[in-house]
Amino acid sequence: MASGLRERVLTALPMAAVVLGVLLYLPPVVAVALVAVVFVGGAWEWAAFAGLRSPWQRALYVLAIAAAVAAGWGLSADAGRLACGLWVTLAWWGLVLAWLARAPGRGGRWAAALAGPLVLVPPAVSLARLVVIEPDGRELLLYLIVLVAAADIGAYFGGRALGRHKLAPLVSPGKTWEGFFAGLLLATAAAVAGAYLFGRPLGSWVGCCVVVALFSVVGDLGESMFKRRAGLKDSGHLLPGHGGLLDRIDSFTAAGPAFLLGLHALGLAP
Repeated sequence: MASGLRERVLTALPMAAVVLGVLLYLPPVVAVALVAVVFVGGAWEWAAFAGLRSPWQRALYVLAIAAAVAAGWGLSADAGRLACGLWVTLAWWGLVLAWLARAPGRGGRWAAALAGPLVLVPPAVSLARLVVIEPDGRELLLYLIVLVAAADIGAYFGGRALGRHKLAPLVSPGKTWEGFFAGLLLATAAAVAGAYLFGRPLGSWVGCCVVVALFSVVGDLGESMFKRRAGLKDSGHLLPGHGGLLDRIDSFTAAGPAFLLGLHALGLAP
């Protein structure tokens, strides 16, 4: 096993143990708190994308994101407001996709600063709301983690084995179209397994999960775009082998809202 991959695995194992312990054995409120802490913590790293270097500037940015997450949690208690917010979030990620395709090198510090709440607040609220869905919200969040991991793992190994054509060379030079399709294939397999696991209709469940996997790629590339604009290779150094916290949760910034909206829109969750 290559040293870089070994380091990634050794870091991922304790993280997976913590997530499993929280989701399977502790009360839902603990999982909600963990989701909030993770995404609010990501704001510290995002502040660097916005050119905020001093600790007090970054701390103020984190506090602003924390306040927005708290407000979003309160507002999302109303189903109509939640649905509206999710649709707006998906429209934002559609804009990010167009940004990636047409002008990935454009946008400066202010663009990054304003994008931070749109990137970090909706997934924090979405994943927290997913946790409290009865009777299997925590299992659904765990499944989402597996689905996104499948897309990521398939892309990594598929790209290494078959990668020839760059997916987004100006944003993430290591990603390839071959890896993208390998990730989508593995995510589809995870989607089929999930349909049987949760007893959901195969067609609608797989369709929802494939769309979520596609959004996970957009979230990953979106974070990379802002990171490159800030001249950073990694968002931080908190997680050996992975980089920063944002480098680990970037896919969920788009996949989380997409998954929750898909479940509700298709009647697959109460």
